[in-house]
Amino acid sequence: MPRLAADEAYALWAPTYPPHPHNALMRIEQDTLTPLIAAARPVRALDVGTGTGRYLPVLAAAGASVVVGLDLSMAMLTRHDGTRRVQADARALPFADATFNLITASLMAGDIETLDAWVAEMSRALTPGGHLIYSDFHPCWRRQGWRRTFRTAQGRTVELDYHPHEMDAHLDAHAAASLHTRVIREPRAPGARYPVIAAFHAVKAGGRPSFRRR
Repeated sequence: MPRLAADEAYALWAPTYPPHPHNALMRIEQDTLTPLIAAARPVRALDVGTGTGRYLPVLAAAGASVVVGLDLSMAMLTRHDGTRRVQADARALPFADATFNLITASLMAGDIETLDAWVAEMSRALTPGGHLIYSDFHPCWRRQGWRRTFRTAQGRTVELDYHPHEMDAHLDAHAAASLHTRVIREPRAPGARYPVIAAFHAVKAGGRPSFRRR
């Protein structure tokens, strides 16, 4: 089974990658992040690693008046329209400091080898009091020997390379980037022994974060 870097793999995956949760793990992930996004009251929102735009309707439904999707893969970006799309590297966002009050990223932190630099870049683009809400494959994946795979349109199984990050690495990266970790979620599939993802909600220092009352 070939193992490909993220940019190569997503180019192959794009033709069959749907713009909605297409397996149990992704449904659990989106069910976990959606209420966090709603509570953050987004106004200007950026979805990093947007792929086919699965989270763009979620951000709009949460009230964001500006929604931007960013991805390194043009093949993925061309799968959706109707919103602002930007091709760029998540490690060097083409936006000024303090542009967005919410940045989301779904299951793409594992594509980044140097987590602290990526989190620092997210923090740079956030307004004071802005929210970073993202998910990663849970670090137990490495310990359990799980792999990320998909099938191409031709039926070939491909493994995606990824960089597992321990929970402490996320928390240390938040602290170094002046982000206060507000929420951590580690959901499991029904009947599963181990969490499938790790979800984080961190708030940038220097402002007054706003939340809807529940």
